[in-house]
Amino acid sequence: MYDIKEIFEAENPAHAVTLLQEHPEAKIIAGGSDVLIEIRDGKLAGCTLVSIQKIDELRGVSIDANGSIRIGALTSFSHVASDPVILKYIPVLAEAVQTIGGPQLRNIGTIGGNVCNGVTSADSASTLLAFDAVMEYLGTNGIRLVPIGEHYVTAGKTSLAHDEILQAILIPKESYENCFGNYFKYAMRNALDIATLGCSANVRLSADKRSIERLRLAFGVAGPVPMRASGAEKTAAGKAANAETAAAAAQATVNDINPRTSWRASKEFRLHLAQELAKRTITESLKRAGAVFSLTI
Repeated sequence: MYDIKEIFEAENPAHAVTLLQEHPEAKIIAGGSDVLIEIRDGKLAGCTLVSIQKIDELRGVSIDANGSIRIGALTSFSHVASDPVILKYIPVLAEAVQTIGGPQLRNIGTIGGNVCNGVTSADSASTLLAFDAVMEYLGTNGIRLVPIGEHYVTAGKTSLAHDEILQAILIPKESYENCFGNYFKYAMRNALDIATLGCSANVRLSADKRSIERLRLAFGVAGPVPMRASGAEKTAAGKAANAETAAAAAQATVNDINPRTSWRASKEFRLHLAQELAKRTITESLKRAGAVFSLTI
């Protein structure tokens, strides 16, 4: 049994915002894969919930007039993983969400919930960060656009105000056009496990495929929030698209991240993982982008 005081069903996004205003103690529930566990564990016992689960306009993937990919906050992981737009333009995001939980969880869990719980281990977060995603909030003052780097405040906390909901995640055209990426999740099991470390990379090559025009590299569980490895990105920018550049960028990650020691892994092991995963994801991204140099690690 779940100890829930009240639950309100929002009819549309604006109604959800109104309900949150009227019930300042309420929590949003979408797929429920996080919230229901917290209620069952007693952390949210006796809570009031505002359900947005039936707001279909918050589901689906489309391309806006300006070329941005719009991912509705209630889009399930399974939908993201099979959507034609995602598979054509940012297939690495499909890879990332397919590492989440098992089939049942991917069918009910939403990508919006994955980033709104604020945890650094969210498997979609590092890929969204590497693609410069923008969060579209809806609140009492209308729509607010927040870069994903500002969406995460600290462990378990985002910049969403209580009377705001996440409507969509936007991937700007400039961030995904001609970009190729790869995601690697290191965990103790191949499924139903939280990442010990996650790494997402994407590259854009020069026209002749011989140099790296741009690298984006992001990590999960490498700090209190998902993190970009800006030093590694600068190390690779303008350099030859080869294994040596991938290795140099990977080595630079140790100055970009700040993992902690936990029962899952020590800080030292996570630093080692970060370099190895960065090298692998960058190298695979170069292969997918069609780099013409030898990429043997």
